[in-house]
Amino acid sequence: MSDIPGLLLLVEAFRMEEFEQWDIVTGVGLTALGVAAGRALETERPDRLVSDPYAEAFVAAADPPMPVPRRLADIAELPDVARDMWTSLSSYLGVRSRFFDRFLTTAAAGGIAQVVVAAAGLDTRAFRLDWPPGVELFEIDQARVLEFKDGVLGGLGARPRCARHVVPVDLRDDWPVALRDAGFDRGRATVWLAEGLLPFLPADAERLLFDRISHLSAPGSRLAVEHLAPSVRPIIEDPEYREAGRQLGVDIVELWHFEGKEDPGRPLAAAGWDVRSVTAPEVAVQYGRQLHGLMGRTVVHSRFVTAER
Repeated sequence: MSDIPGLLLLVEAFRMEEFEQWDIVTGVGLTALGVAAGRALETERPDRLVSDPYAEAFVAAADPPMPVPRRLADIAELPDVARDMWTSLSSYLGVRSRFFDRFLTTAAAGGIAQVVVAAAGLDTRAFRLDWPPGVELFEIDQARVLEFKDGVLGGLGARPRCARHVVPVDLRDDWPVALRDAGFDRGRATVWLAEGLLPFLPADAERLLFDRISHLSAPGSRLAVEHLAPSVRPIIEDPEYREAGRQLGVDIVELWHFEGKEDPGRPLAAAGWDVRSVTAPEVAVQYGRQLHGLMGRTVVHSRFVTAER
């Protein structure tokens, strides 16, 4: 479920109380495919902020039920609203991916050798980033999503640049046990990433996620999440924005949860984390990029929250 603002174009409404399973072209699995498509588009840009040589292959292999662009030329064939969404989405993904790439590699360079990516989807950081010796990276997601990813990567002859452990478990299940069974050591400092996950979690599920991460985090651990503020709601209720979803048969407003949620910095600080936060547009400016279009208006309400214990 590596799913972000803008992948509304691809997903069905997700309810945490529904324990359905999905693959890469159904339900929540489509969000991971959309993220890969965005990275593929960003990789083609001459001013790219990230390079993912595997992203296009995921989209090509998936055979999704609706058109998903994997090259910049594909965007030109889309209706205006969809073209705007994919162009602005891929630009935002470049900013977001670059920020979290640097967060993880900086933590690893500083001696944290245990990395956990929650709702990993088609994340390829184990394969595309340069990791110091000794790093172990754990990917948590649905079994069929991880199986699809490994099948594509295996066909490409891709090899991870660190010790990679897949943890095929639903985040709504007892994933801490599955993580420990995969070799996770609670006594070691860990760097955690929840990229694009929080908007899809109801308030109770988000609090449980933070409680579990805090319980598993030794002193010196670090955490990075993307937080979408409830103030975004008027944007996604705008007729133009909702039309982008209707073209593909989804109701954008139904995809995200805001009721009862708070800034994640508060519960993290209460659990002993030193929290920092920066807006997505501020990060974009640091990278020499302006965020425009439908996604540009949306991510004004997006913050990258980092914490250290």
